[in-house]
Amino acid sequence: MPQNPAHDGTTELATVLGELIAASNRLTRMAAQLTEGTESPAIWRTLSALRAGGSMRLGELAAQSRVAQPTMTKLVHSLVERGWVQRIADPADARATLLAATASGTAAMEAWRTELVAAILPNFAGLSAEEVATIARAVALVQGRLDGAHDDGMKNEGTLR
Repeated sequence: MPQNPAHDGTTELATVLGELIAASNRLTRMAAQLTEGTESPAIWRTLSALRAGGSMRLGELAAQSRVAQPTMTKLVHSLVERGWVQRIADPADARATLLAATASGTAAMEAWRTELVAAILPNFAGLSAEEVATIARAVALVQGRLDGAHDDGMKNEGTLR
């Protein structure tokens, strides 16, 4: 006997995932508003993509960040000037270059993340150890699914973008 699609959990999962995305966006905006950073969020997204994905070509970085290549060129130029990104020779094609986050760029990103966490920490004061553990489990679950989807997307020639 076929299951009723309304009761198979998919609808509830879709609702929960929608709420997770909205909460994540709201949390990120709130943290950014509470800090005094002047950098564009695009700078942090670009550094984060390089840190997570390793070195890559400009076009791939633009595609991952969902920006036009000329926009990414400007971002990369700014990041190279700051010493946060470096251009390195592509071992697979001597005519091409790869972009990679530098130690300085990674340190800047970690400092930014620390600042964001410090800004929102008061909003989570008073959570019980059980509540913190629940959040930690949820984060681990989401990260595991994202890592698995990223790996599958890379195997399927970038279907995850």
